[in-house]
Amino acid sequence: MGIIDFIRGQFIEIIEWNDDSRDTLSFRFPDEDKEIKRGAQLIVRESQAVQFVYLGQYGDLFGPGKHTLTTDNIPVLSRLKGWKYGFESPFKADVYYVTTRLFTGNKWGTSNPIMMRDQDFGIVRVRAFGTYDFRIVDAPKFLKEVAGTDNHFRLDEFADVMRSRIVSVFSEALASSKVPVLDVATRYGELGSALLPLINPALKEKYGLEMPSFVLENVSVPPEVEQAIDKRSSMAAVGNLNDYVKYQMAQGFEKGGPGIGGVGAEMAVGMSMAQQMMNQQGGIMAQTTPAAGAPPAPAAGIPETMGPIEAAKALGVGEADVVASLEAGDLKGKKIGSQWRITKAALAEFLK
Repeated sequence: MGIIDFIRGQFIEIIEWNDDSRDTLSFRFPDEDKEIKRGAQLIVRESQAVQFVYLGQYGDLFGPGKHTLTTDNIPVLSRLKGWKYGFESPFKADVYYVTTRLFTGNKWGTSNPIMMRDQDFGIVRVRAFGTYDFRIVDAPKFLKEVAGTDNHFRLDEFADVMRSRIVSVFSEALASSKVPVLDVATRYGELGSALLPLINPALKEKYGLEMPSFVLENVSVPPEVEQAIDKRSSMAAVGNLNDYVKYQMAQGFEKGGPGIGGVGAEMAVGMSMAQQMMNQQGGIMAQTTPAAGAPPAPAAGIPETMGPIEAAKALGVGEADVVASLEAGDLKGKKIGSQWRITKAALAEFLK
């Protein structure tokens, strides 16, 4: 080997890197302690960016293409190195290849519950997990804040480093969005898209990343909050509890006969629940919401006039409930002395 070949072997003339791993985020070009000669060829492929680092300072960034390294096309590095009239001699610098393609289907999750303030339930603990897609949009920021000086930074290392950071950004975005827990737990797809405008600025500023897609697959709350949500859903499904009890009473009244006592017991329990849950004053029909449907007329065999005891038996409820409805004006009746008298027509009107 001649002296020319020996000298040529001490310098780097071509810088390129082929990525066939599909999981590499950044890769430092192995210079083997060689220097880069003036006029060396830098080859950057699609979905790659190349960052020069000189003595810990970030120099020039190159996009896809074939670049000849001269003073003219590496101005930042020229200033860092102090070349006043261009460089003729070889130089040393760290060369990092950064992958800029989209990395899809990455998992995230909260190892510990995150605290959020909710307008319905106060302070609530929430757990969540899902997937996200990301790409590197600011190579210097990413190298500085995430990859560091790692020679070969891979996706699994990224997941370990970024898991808690992404959860932190998600928590801040969720808190600032003020989305109610009821919506968080039921509208995963919409919430993920809604949080992106809040998540991306923070990710780009802190880590040089961008997320085109952020998906919530599950959001869970403590058991006691789940029970409260279930109770609220049940009440919404039933609607007006007084109307519900009234309809049930009409159904039992229609059946009549010897089984009315059992139906009456069930209706009495229903009326008690309605009074407790709605905290009504006065009669059981203090609400004025129209009934869900018209009940049938009273069965044959009911006397034309009766007292509260007979009316309670006919309706299958307690005498006290009948008296309370009479005093509230829901059930029409005439009070003679201390005794109430109720007509069969009034019962029929009450059940409408």
